[in-house]
Amino acid sequence: MLKKFFLIVCGSFVGAVLAFTFFMFASIIMSFAIFGSMSKVQTVSVEKNSILHIDLGGEIVERTTSQDPFAQYVPYMGSGEAEISLQELLSAIDEAKDNDRIKGIFLDCRGVAAAPASLQTLRKALVDFKGSKKFIYAYGDDGISQGDYYLATAADSIFLNPQGLVDLHGLASQTPYFKTFLDNVGVEMQVIRVGRFKSAVEPYMLDSISPENREQQEVYLGSIWNEMVTAMATDRNITADKINQLTDSIVSMMDAEELLAEKLIDKTCYREEFEDKLRALTDVDADEDLKLVPPSALAGDLEESGSGSDKVVVLYAVGEIDGGSSIPGGDSEGIYSELLVDEIRKLRLDDDVKGLVLRVNSPGGSAFGSEVIWKALDDFKKSGKTFAVSMGDYAASGGYYISCNADRIFAEPTTITGSIGIFGVVPCYRGLAEDKLGIHFSTVSTNANGDFGSAMQPLTPYQRDAMQRMVDRGYDLFTSRCANGRNVSQDSIKSIAEGRVWDGKTAKEIGLVDELGGLDDAVKWVAKKAGLKEDKYKVVTAPVTDDSFWALMAQARVMAVRHEMQQEMGLFYTAYEQLQLIMNRHHVLCLMEPLEIR
Repeated sequence: MLKKFFLIVCGSFVGAVLAFTFFMFASIIMSFAIFGSMSKVQTVSVEKNSILHIDLGGEIVERTTSQDPFAQYVPYMGSGEAEISLQELLSAIDEAKDNDRIKGIFLDCRGVAAAPASLQTLRKALVDFKGSKKFIYAYGDDGISQGDYYLATAADSIFLNPQGLVDLHGLASQTPYFKTFLDNVGVEMQVIRVGRFKSAVEPYMLDSISPENREQQEVYLGSIWNEMVTAMATDRNITADKINQLTDSIVSMMDAEELLAEKLIDKTCYREEFEDKLRALTDVDADEDLKLVPPSALAGDLEESGSGSDKVVVLYAVGEIDGGSSIPGGDSEGIYSELLVDEIRKLRLDDDVKGLVLRVNSPGGSAFGSEVIWKALDDFKKSGKTFAVSMGDYAASGGYYISCNADRIFAEPTTITGSIGIFGVVPCYRGLAEDKLGIHFSTVSTNANGDFGSAMQPLTPYQRDAMQRMVDRGYDLFTSRCANGRNVSQDSIKSIAEGRVWDGKTAKEIGLVDELGGLDDAVKWVAKKAGLKEDKYKVVTAPVTDDSFWALMAQARVMAVRHEMQQEMGLFYTAYEQLQLIMNRHHVLCLMEPLEIR
């Protein structure tokens, strides 16, 4: 097994090189086509009797930095899954509400990929849209996934292909555990942590979930699911108990007639018949195409809106903090503390900037990176400018560290936050090098701890104690930052800390969050607190995204290489990715464990 793993890794590197070569050749050929397609997207017009078409066939992200330029020309080079900007969707829905050319919304259920908080934010926008008295229709062909269905229940009617399915299964989290794998390859993860619930290191220490981690996951998953069930039950005019009963009975195995009988859908029809219904609603002749417009046609300029010289800036902090990886084709999204600190400094010195909303969607990361970002935000706040935080899907561990000093913290009830804890990990590869590969090392040192931190030497008891003291100091600093930011005692923070993860609704109850709401609520609060008059200030987003041709090319190269390695390595890719992350992360982290909630 071990030999096969390393052969696959080596083969994947060869494949990655070939993919890169092919990319360079293909990019030259397709560059003109890309520019052509980009210009077409920008010229979409909104005609009378149009319908906002929300295609739920991709992943909802905070905001897209650029489009996948090659997917439509060479699928091999695409990411395989489109990205949908949450803020673009919200902006488009808001515009559609008052646009006389838009008659309604078509939710095209194709299996959306999104965390509960993003889905909840989008659903709230759909519910608000219904106040315009325009229609919202949802349709599923081969099936309606759970995420799709949660959104679809906000619609006036749900239509399903007669042979289609609806999936309701509840929420489950899956965390991979690597201890046996690491033992087999000869890697020892030397872990020092503070907090019984700080579970990010569990995959390196255990082969299954701890009682503490199970407890916290059961609590926040239960709370999030209750939020979703309550909303679905209310809008389908059935009880929450009935939704749970159907969920437990494996809804996805029911045929369309059963779904109709249980009031989970409103009507069955084929797609052509559904489109005829939309034609009738929008006065479009049977032989004419529907006037479907994408969200991008309505969203307008997301980088700047409003008027006047005064600005409220929405600063995005998305991804792991200083969690850079050397994985070929790895995810480039992340928070780079040095760049973010520089951006915050510029905003502090800009006299036109009257307030800041930090949009946090992060599981945390480097403890040092979290601290320097905290300091930059503290300086911004001390300059007399208003500072609020809007939490997205995650604002946990280091993500909470950089949030805790805000004047006001907003979160969705389904946001994942808290995880106030810290840990250190020092990997030792001695077993891998000596026992598995036959590579031996000799060390010569002038002092007793000259080899401290070496990947080829296990920590001595003295070294481990020294590192534990450093981690304890980091935890004390983290909890003191939270206490000062929340204006409570440090002991009260420690009583709800210990690395425990909370859902947004519970976080508000225990004082980690001030208000349940979305990004728009945070922007309005900052503007009001800063004394800005309505419609007399601009909302600007930062940092500015790079949509240049070369940025698109670089993104496509990353996607191509990653796709190649995933195809070649299969299940081994996850293990390889984890090892690379371990090798390149900071030793001391404020980080929540990666979760797959489905």
